[in-house]
Amino acid sequence: MTKADIVNEVAKSKGVEKIIAQKVIEGFMDSIENSLANGENVYLRGFGSFVIKTRARKTARNISKNTTIVIPEHRIPSFKPAKVFTAKVK
Repeated sequence: MTKADIVNEVAKSKGVEKIIAQKVIEGFMDSIENSLANGENVYLRGFGSFVIKTRARKTARNISKNTTIVIPEHRIPSFKPAKVFTAKVK
């Protein structure tokens, strides 16, 4: 399912215009992105949590050049579904 499919589904099920549904969905996604970029986790009860995980610094190898490189510590976004959501999918 794509973002366009979600917009169509929301517009159809809630009886609003597609452009309004699109703006709401994009605003929702922007809010999540901004919160995660600021280091704030997002918790949606009954759906799941968008959290920031920190990956430790590590040494890796570049096989083609036969050299080692250091990958610095960095943060990545992660999603953990709620138990209700997981049970519904199963």
